Amino acid sequence: MKKILIAASVACLLAACGEVDQSMAGAKSDAPSYNGTGKAYVESGWKPGDKASWESKLKARGQYGQNEYNRVN
Repeated sequence: MKKILIAASVACLLAACGEVDQSMAGAKSDAPSYNGTGKAYVESGWKPGDKASWESKLKARGQYGQNEYNRVN
């Protein structure tokens, strides 16, 4: 019983030694958000690459779509 407990604790300690790669390889973090993703599913009225329309859509989404205080009243 004691050997099993020691083996389990050693296995747990060794499992903690493995490190997952945390680099940003493959991430496109340099591009601004208002440039879009190139997907066909975008909100109508928003033009990819237009910063002003991006900001107005974010403002409208925050005020009307995701503001629970406005939805309740």
